Amino acid sequence: MRMLINVPETVVADALRGMAAAHPELTVDVENRVVLRRDAPVAGKVGLVSGGGSGHEPLHGGFVGPGMLAAACPGEVFTSPVPDQMVRAAAAVDSGAGVLFVVKNYTGDVLNFEMAAELAEDEGIQIAKVLVDDDVAVTDSLYTAGRRGTGATLFVEKIAGAAAEEGAPLERVEAVARRVNERSRSFGVALSACTTPAKGSPTFELPSGELELGIGIHGEPGRERRPMMTSGEIADVAVDAVLEDLRPSGPVLALVNGMGATPLLELYGFNAEVQRVLAERGVPVARTLVGNYVTSLDMAGCSVTLCQADEELLRFWDAPVQTPALRWGR
Repeated sequence: MRMLINVPETVVADALRGMAAAHPELTVDVENRVVLRRDAPVAGKVGLVSGGGSGHEPLHGGFVGPGMLAAACPGEVFTSPVPDQMVRAAAAVDSGAGVLFVVKNYTGDVLNFEMAAELAEDEGIQIAKVLVDDDVAVTDSLYTAGRRGTGATLFVEKIAGAAAEEGAPLERVEAVARRVNERSRSFGVALSACTTPAKGSPTFELPSGELELGIGIHGEPGRERRPMMTSGEIADVAVDAVLEDLRPSGPVLALVNGMGATPLLELYGFNAEVQRVLAERGVPVARTLVGNYVTSLDMAGCSVTLCQADEELLRFWDAPVQTPALRWGR
């Protein structure tokens, strides 16, 4: 497998150095693996901190900036960051208003963020935590107890980030983040396996002409394998799986997400099918975002995330944001 890297051992550090060069509006601490808003801490504002294994870019470092995260902690590929990173990030963004940890529901992330919260609180930093567990495909997996955290992480970080930018207190930002997670569900599909730099070959076997329904963002197994389906057939399965669990009673935010190797030509075509299914099911769509946002290295595939919106969540969604991967309104 050909990969655009130097050696596997330095792939994360190399990426962070490149990110620093491309985005002078960020402070990128390559040695300590922390990505910060350059203006952190922002006086009187809650700091949002998230993180996770590398390989899911632009999640999380690409979402650092005004209107979203104050800091992100990248781990090694598909490996949780360590508590020291999270404590360092919390200390760097704490203005005295407290820090919200946004944690995807993977065992390593949960344990390390929990430990980091205790250490940060020992240093006098007020910490709140929100667990993202939006995936409807499976209840438990190789990496989780309970549902996996996937595409809704973007919704949580954007909407809670807007609340923090507005100056909402920590308990309010936490409540908004929890509301977004509770109203969001996701379902993913793999058309190919992903390849980690260390392994240099696909992480699982997916025979030619087959796809995996309900895949996780590390290549974890889903619900079932089937012969290759059309974009419309995949949309029927994915959207119905989300709606069966979410049962929205009003308009939704929709994220049509690529897993890393799916071109926008295909994603926009898939979005057309997602919109068709939602219209057929009588679900109005308030906003749609299409692109590769919560990825799995070079995996071909897609995911659908829906969040039942209300007036306040839409206002926070539309609020200005300026990050490397998401920006509007500024």
